[in-house]
Amino acid sequence: MRHLELDFQRRRIASPMGWGLLAAGLLVSALTLLEHLHLAEQTALRAGELRHIEGLLQAGGVALAPLSAGESRAQAASLAEMRRLSAQMKLPWDALFTTLESLQRQDIALLSLAPDARKGQLRIAAEARDLQAMLVFHRSLEQSAELRDVSLLNHEVVSQVAERPIRFNLLATWEVKDARP
Repeated sequence: MRHLELDFQRRRIASPMGWGLLAAGLLVSALTLLEHLHLAEQTALRAGELRHIEGLLQAGGVALAPLSAGESRAQAASLAEMRRLSAQMKLPWDALFTTLESLQRQDIALLSLAPDARKGQLRIAAEARDLQAMLVFHRSLEQSAELRDVSLLNHEVVSQVAERPIRFNLLATWEVKDARP
């Protein structure tokens, strides 16, 4: 016997709302495509203008406006500052810090380091437990490969503290052997 199929209520394939959504989607897609084509045309136009202007600049067809005296001085000062910073960045800072960290610093506390890359000098402020520790630290700095001409600028006994430590300042010449070009 054959399978019998009864359909008392016929289903619609699509509702008016579905057809409306489909139409709205197609309209939005068409508008998006038109906008994309317009932007692509504008981009191509601007790229052509850019190539033309770059050609003029490379050929020297466009003369630069002369700078005023104030602008020229400001530009020269800015250039000098950039060169100074570039020179400082090329120095081997890691070698200096490795040297300072590898020194025997028993009974010594480093308070501050003030490197002057332009002059090639390093100012060290430190505190020693006693005079002997200060002198040993001074000798070890003189024997290091990175520092030369280590000199004691000043020292004072801190009488407010019970242990009476010695605060001192050293100035050393920082020899740069392998700076990056």
